This record gives sequence, structure tokens and C-alpha cells, in this order.
Amino acid sequence: MLIWLADWLTQFDAGFNVFSYLTMRAILSTLTALLIAILIGPKMIRWLQQMQIGQTVRDDGPQSHLSKAGTPTMGGLLILAAIVTSVLLWADLSNRYVWVTLSIVVGYGIIGFVDDYRKVIRKDSKGLIARWKYFWQSVIALVVAFYLYSSSTSAVETSLLVPFFKEVFPQLGIFFIAITYFALVGTSNAVNLTDGLDGLAIVPTILVAGAFAVFAYVTGNANFAEYLNIPHIPLTSELVIVCTAMVGAGLGFLWFNTYPAQVFMGDVGSLALGGTLGILAVLVRQEIVLIIMGGVFVMETVSVILQVGSYKLRGERIFRMAPIHHHYELKGWPEPRVIVRFWIISIILVLVGLATLKLR
Repeated sequence: MLIWLADWLTQFDAGFNVFSYLTMRAILSTLTALLIAILIGPKMIRWLQQMQIGQTVRDDGPQSHLSKAGTPTMGGLLILAAIVTSVLLWADLSNRYVWVTLSIVVGYGIIGFVDDYRKVIRKDSKGLIARWKYFWQSVIALVVAFYLYSSSTSAVETSLLVPFFKEVFPQLGIFFIAITYFALVGTSNAVNLTDGLDGLAIVPTILVAGAFAVFAYVTGNANFAEYLNIPHIPLTSELVIVCTAMVGAGLGFLWFNTYPAQVFMGDVGSLALGGTLGILAVLVRQEIVLIIMGGVFVMETVSVILQVGSYKLRGERIFRMAPIHHHYELKGWPEPRVIVRFWIISIILVLVGLATLKLR
């Protein structure tokens, strides 16, 4: 929005042209989202406390979590407000990829909001029934996938980029829709499963979003794309603003979510953030790299699948509790140790993901 205003003001002062630069807008997007989260955070936390919108804690989980009962949740609303506002202010709103991404932020945020609302306000322990949650996630994912497939203007937009291999770039065709679906729904639920400890989900999300800002920038720049031998998709450049808004909003939320947390993001935050990472990976053609950089999310999800599968097939549990971060807690690791070590793993994996740009 402000890019149009700045463009108009350049007729009076050429200095306003600085706001047309993507790097400047990326910095401003980060700072705007960060300030919104920092400034609104205390007021939202007080409002959530007044409304008694507090976290419920499982009795069969780590005993240290019982003290968290009643901690305000649905703080993801703060993250989404910061992201959407920052993107609307600093992104080029004529770019359809920006609107596709915002549709995921809002759409998956609504699903998470309904789930949280039923859990913490209506006191329905089941929240939104799982099959309905997956149904609406699937509907949004498929609508977006069909739209992207039908509106693609070049073959590279529906091809699969295989990291570390320079010449492997298969055309997906109709299978692009399936890849997009699994990227959105899978990542959304993976982040949701990871959000079980203070700051555990938001930091890997910040790191992956920051890395995708790099991918979006080089993919949208013809010179960098040619140099790195990756597909050039001009529309992806504006996704840098989305990514940096996620980084800023995430850092602002972490201010209140770091151990011991003053607020939790709830499903309204985790589902939306996960879905957004998924659509970013699709748009910059880095679905496989998302699996690498989001390895913590993958590890958490696989631990749940293995636990459930083992119990149903053999009647035995592999882990003391799933997702796997609870397993380490029950082994005696203090919560901050689990969190920071998972952060370190995430940093390493994101660096490996970024390395794929050059190691080809």
C-alpha cells in the first residue's frame, strides 16, 4: 500500500524512491511487524487474562506443565495481525503471490481460531473435530493448488526443484496439485504438533521464514537465479516482504513466549504459520528444502506417527510420550534445555538448506 504512496510522492521529492527498493521494504516490514507485536502484546495478554482464555494442560503429560494451566493462549492472533498489517503496508499488492500467501495466513488462522475457541471458551476439550479440521485445511489447500496450477504462466512454476542436483528439474504437471496439498496441510499440522513448549515452534518458524526470504529474493532476481542455476520466477520477489513480516512478528511474539511463557500461540497461530511456510515453499519451488530446513517439524511429526503406529500394531510405545519433545522432558531434561537444543538443530538444518543454493 505504502509503495503506491511513495511512488506518487516521488514527483515532489526523489528521496521517496528509496521505498521502491525491495531491501528497504523488507527491513521496514520486519520492524513494523516487530513493533506491532511488541506494542500490542501486553494489551492482548491482559485482555486474554480478563476473558479467562487460558491454556488447558493434559494430566498425563510432564508434571512441570501443570503450572502452565491458565496461561493465556490464542496469542497467535497477535502474530497474524502483525504479519497481515505489515504485508499490506509494505508489499506490492498487485502481486498475486502476495494475496495467495495472505489467503493461507487468514484461512488457516480461522480454522485454528475455531479450534481454540471451542477448546478454551466453550470448554470443549476436543475442540474442532479432527476430521473437520483436516477437511477445511484440505479445502483451502486444494483451492489454492488448483488456482496456482491453472494460473501458472511458465513450466518452471509447476516443476520440482531437486536440491544438490543441477540438471534434475522434473515437470510435475497435475501432480503439482498433490505436492502443494501435502506441503500446506503437512507443514501446518507439523508446526501445530511442535508447539508444545515455550518458544519451541516460533524460533524454527522464524529461521525457516528468514531462509525463505533469501530463496524468494534470489528466485525473483534474474541475475541471481541464472548464477545459481535455479528457476527465475519474477513474482516471488515480493514474498520477501511476507517472509520478513513473519520474522518480525515471530520475534515480537517470542518476547512474550520465551520461557517461562506469558502467552501461547494456540492453533490460530501454529496452523497459520505452518500453512504459510508450506505455501512459501511451493511458490519459490523449494518443497524438498522445506523438509530439510523444517527438520524439527518433521521429527516431531514422525515421532507421533511412529508412536501411534507402534501402539496400534504392537501395543507398545516407542517414546515415553509423543511428540518427541515430551519424551526428553520425561527423561529428565529441563524444558529450557529441550527448547534450546531443538533451536540449535533448527539453525543447523536451515544452514544446510541455504547451502543447497550453491552446492549444485
